[in-house]
Amino acid sequence: MAGGALTSEWIAAFTAVPRSEFLPDLMWPFDMASGRSVPVSRSDAPEQWHDYADSDVPIVTQWDDGQHTGREPGTLSTSSASMPSMVFAMLRDLSVRHGHQVLEIGTGTGWNAALLAHRLGADNVTTVEIDPAVAQDAYRALQRCGLPVAAITGDGTLGYPDRAPYDRVIATAGLRAQVPWAWVEQTQPGGIIVTPWGTDFGNGDAIARLVVAEDGLTASGRFTGPAEFMKFRAQRVAPIEHDKYVPDGVAEGDQSATALTEGEFLGDRFDARRFAYGLRIPHCTMVVAGKRDGVRPVWLYSRTDHSWACVMFRDGDTAHVWQRGDRRLWDDAHAAYDWWADHGRPDHTRFGLTVTPEGESVWLDSPADAWRI
Repeated sequence: MAGGALTSEWIAAFTAVPRSEFLPDLMWPFDMASGRSVPVSRSDAPEQWHDYADSDVPIVTQWDDGQHTGREPGTLSTSSASMPSMVFAMLRDLSVRHGHQVLEIGTGTGWNAALLAHRLGADNVTTVEIDPAVAQDAYRALQRCGLPVAAITGDGTLGYPDRAPYDRVIATAGLRAQVPWAWVEQTQPGGIIVTPWGTDFGNGDAIARLVVAEDGLTASGRFTGPAEFMKFRAQRVAPIEHDKYVPDGVAEGDQSATALTEGEFLGDRFDARRFAYGLRIPHCTMVVAGKRDGVRPVWLYSRTDHSWACVMFRDGDTAHVWQRGDRRLWDDAHAAYDWWADHGRPDHTRFGLTVTPEGESVWLDSPADAWRI
């Protein structure tokens, strides 16, 4: 079930602490065949419920910050159980050892905290959850499993200074280019922070593995691979209001063409090129529309003004481009693609992140070649 990410030191915890103990009666697993979240009730379909609980798929456990009712999926997924392969990949990155004190940000169902507590002892694990209802459900599940970790209801971006310092910090929600400095301050020199991190460009994240410097003034490290997590509530970006950008249609933009194909520019959903675009084009969001009759529009929207760009990819034909505003977003996107291609089409693991009290910088291959973001 853990997709090859389960290493030998976690087998005992995985066996003793099944994910099913932390899932609600009604849940919404991601169905790979249909590509959507589907409602599954343990009361109505116990065999199907257990099949999904034991599968390597993400499972939504809350919609719309708890305001959603009914069986059908809500609008925004706001709490979930990550796919087990991702859980164990991040635990592997965390490199915990006996005696370590661990702070988890984002308790969710409580399963991740339970795995840590089984390995390290409940006294060595602190977990923080912002949603009181989610925190309460997780606390009850941890108690049922005999793993009474310190479960705190509060804003995880502040860490939890009362039990600091920590040897390890792990977050289970996606950051948007802002690693809270409180996490660094509350981590021992030489300690490790593992967190999903991304930009405004899209929902995709990468897992940052940061090591706190001996002087405590920086935390730096490489990304270990792609991921997609629900975002920290305080860092969610507002939905794009298309009509405020393009009230009169694309014809109002400056028109051109590009030889780039859809496949060259977009790659796959978790492709590193999209991650690179986010690093090279700050404060920009890409929206990929559905494909119809061989045509796929891709939109770029500035988050600092109402600049926009649209490229219309057509199967077997030249793509047409429209852009408008002070920011020439398609020009920036094409330049970002060229930069990525010219540097050997790097994957996520060649990129890194450095965090200081003044802000963050990203880099390719070496912190010596960093740029601010």
